[in-house]
Amino acid sequence: MQLERLFAQLKFEHLPDQLDAVCEQAAKEQLAYPDFLAKALETEWAGRNRKGIESRMSQARFPQVKTLEAFDFDFQPSIDRDVIRQLSALNFVERAENVVLLGPPGVGKTHLAIGLGVKAIEAGYRVHFQTLDQLMQRLKKAREENRLDRTLRQLTYSRVLIVDEIGYLPLSRDEASLFFRLVNRRYERASMILTSNKSDSEWGEIFGEQVIATAVLDRLLHHATTINIKGESYRLKEKRRAGLINNRGEASPTNTQPTPTEEENGNAGD
Repeated sequence: MQLERLFAQLKFEHLPDQLDAVCEQAAKEQLAYPDFLAKALETEWAGRNRKGIESRMSQARFPQVKTLEAFDFDFQPSIDRDVIRQLSALNFVERAENVVLLGPPGVGKTHLAIGLGVKAIEAGYRVHFQTLDQLMQRLKKAREENRLDRTLRQLTYSRVLIVDEIGYLPLSRDEASLFFRLVNRRYERASMILTSNKSDSEWGEIFGEQVIATAVLDRLLHHATTINIKGESYRLKEKRRAGLINNRGEASPTNTQPTPTEEENGNAGD
């Protein structure tokens, strides 16, 4: 059939399965031929775009998918919604600028980082997510296998690289040097989104010495938006809502002992 051959030659993967529905809708709306053609091509493009988003989401390796729309800004009033709204327009990606999210554990830094990453993926950008510990293990293994340069190039391909949990574990001088090489590769070429529980003035402790910390910060903050989040942990809020802890952050007496069902099932220590 000529139509099927044309679909194959044009590599249309989505329109063939929906052609009957598109034709039925065109007839119902009495679309002119140009409008029908536009509707058909739009159907194919929507399918390709959806498939591309799914592929990029898989490649990003998010620990879980979080969206900006689901973020509870009312719980974190220290965050300027206008700043997040401006960042979600992704101009910082086009300009190869960075975003640095600072604050104590549980205040939503990772959620915001992933949410911006999802926006970037939906706009067609490649995104990659790793914790700092995962990143260091990857770089050290690559160096041991004599493929560090190739790995650094691969980590530069993504238009947005999210590095989570900076500051939870100190880096050795060797690890700090590897991280500097990565930051230097991406400097003014591609964006990074970083989260840390340490203020930028404390990054000397993370990198082992102030010289490397200064060099890293110089490149990261030269073109960057820094957001300081001050507030309560979401996880503590949920525990408090469930009655597991009181307002002082202490375990509620009624929840310190396992229930009979837990004891019977042997789950008391899980």
